[in-house]
Amino acid sequence: MKIKKLLLFGFLSISLFITGCDKKESISSDVLAQPISKEISLNLTTTNGDKLSIKRVKNNWSFEQHPNKVVLVVFFATWCPPCKAEIPHLINLQNKYGKDFQVISVLAEQNKSNEELKNFIAEYKINYPVTNSDENFKFADGVGGVDGIPAMFLFDKKGEIVMKYVGATQEEILDSDISKYIGK
Repeated sequence: MKIKKLLLFGFLSISLFITGCDKKESISSDVLAQPISKEISLNLTTTNGDKLSIKRVKNNWSFEQHPNKVVLVVFFATWCPPCKAEIPHLINLQNKYGKDFQVISVLAEQNKSNEELKNFIAEYKINYPVTNSDENFKFADGVGGVDGIPAMFLFDKKGEIVMKYVGATQEEILDSDISKYIGK
């Protein structure tokens, strides 16, 4: 009986790691292409106090501090094992595509102090901006909602959402998509 419990626990742990920390839902390309009329203007605050100005007009987003770059926005939580597992891959991709590409990590937790988040950033040696503000949740709503984490949205250089990933995603898949939209 003990072996069955261990096997069941192992299976559940692997399932959680592979799928993500919450509900997983696929999104079709026609959903991404639906026109959105509401304009949005947000100022996300990083743990360093820097502002990231993000605007949406119709289906195009602009990242003021990162113009003409492919941007990968990552919604995550510090308690989420798949979110933590993806960090080394995101670091690698940021290093590889640095001048044409930007990872922006958006905390999907409430009441997390900057001090706690800075310790998390130091522990995982994160080399891209991490935001911690109330605007994070408005941004999540603006991209159509975040039903599970990790959730990532890839924006091309024109600011259109071209890919959505929910759950753990392999570095090779992200690398291939980023490369395609950077033009390499």
